[in-house]
Amino acid sequence: MPFRTLLLLIAGLVGGWLSCPLPARAATPASAHTTPHPGHAELPAARVAATLAAYRQWLDRLDARHAVAGLATAVVVDDKVAFEHTLGYADAGRGEKVTPETVFRLASLSKAFATGLAAILVADGKLRWDTKLVDAVPFFKLKSLPDTEQATVADILGQRIGLPRNTYDNMLEEDVPYEELVRRLDEVDLSCGVGQCYGYQNIAFSLIGDVVYAMTGDFFYREVAKRIFYPLGMKNASYGRDALESSASWARPHKAYGHSWVPFEPKENYYRVAPAAGVNASLRDMEQWLIAQMGGRPDVLTPEMLETLHKPGVATPVELHSTPWRRARLTAAHYALGWRVFEYGGETLIFHAGAVEGYRTMIGFFPKYHVGVVTLWNSAGPVPSGLMPMVFDSLLDLPHVDWAGVESDAPALVAPPKKKKSAPAKKPSSHRARRHRS
Repeated sequence: MPFRTLLLLIAGLVGGWLSCPLPARAATPASAHTTPHPGHAELPAARVAATLAAYRQWLDRLDARHAVAGLATAVVVDDKVAFEHTLGYADAGRGEKVTPETVFRLASLSKAFATGLAAILVADGKLRWDTKLVDAVPFFKLKSLPDTEQATVADILGQRIGLPRNTYDNMLEEDVPYEELVRRLDEVDLSCGVGQCYGYQNIAFSLIGDVVYAMTGDFFYREVAKRIFYPLGMKNASYGRDALESSASWARPHKAYGHSWVPFEPKENYYRVAPAAGVNASLRDMEQWLIAQMGGRPDVLTPEMLETLHKPGVATPVELHSTPWRRARLTAAHYALGWRVFEYGGETLIFHAGAVEGYRTMIGFFPKYHVGVVTLWNSAGPVPSGLMPMVFDSLLDLPHVDWAGVESDAPALVAPPKKKKSAPAKKPSSHRARRHRS
């Protein structure tokens, strides 16, 4: 009997209690802030239960193969945490386990916090989506004067500024300061006019930090903390390397070295573009963020804000072909404001991924069903990235495909770390940082 069919039968017998390893947790301690979602579609309870049971088995197989150093993941359904799971090590050298409170670097998942803050400031009247960059930050220049004068806040946050993909990321990785790079944008030939094509950016995107300071008189990271982290109860969320390393539990980045995972020091580079890649957060933090993005915290992000943030903008056809699951499942792809908008198996999926050396992150949800998944891991291996589309397929009752390769009899990628032993004193030399393209 096929694995997935068996799980569906099991779920039908045992009912909803299989839907989570622990009782579903409320969206937020202040449950009065949550609101029902009238008119949204319900997924069959048995299908959700079967999906979560399958997800646990896939994660167990991932863990048995030691395919990641450490990982934290959750599934949220209707403003409740229906599934929460951690595995592996925050620090393999010391044998420190990942917990739901362990803090990870979010990499490009940070972008949605920048756009969320922008939406709040727009609602406050302190900013407009069509605010011209030159009006807020006079040092901003592109090679074309008409494009310089035309570029808006929405253009940089919607990845349609006209610059070639990942402009100056290579120089950021070589420790050239952000302040120098952003002032050299006028040296770059544009791929198209402002607003006319997609080109993923980290440097130009981070101009929103300068705009926020100019329009509010307060630092960008403090505004995010006041307007998003604090009201959502994201107790472990922060910006910057110092804050990461000050966390009570934080996930070190790891490399596969021989038959072990070896931790190494986080790199500073992408922390210098804080709006694009500077957030640190735990799984518990990201559960609250996922709930808010699905409409469960209208006191922080209103339905009007979310509609604007998630509205498809510039087309991103390259996303249709970048991985096997995207080739098979996606029929349309756009960039919104800090989010990707996919048509996945005929349903709208709001999604983003992130990658910076030693960390990978993914988040995605179906607005129609108010169900979403977030996954954080602290090693470079791509295997976990196939698990999320497997969960999506099961939730939508699409044909089962082992996108992560966890159902085969592949050998373990590395040996399990030995407890109570430190990592080798001589660590492998760091490779050049992977370009941050997510």
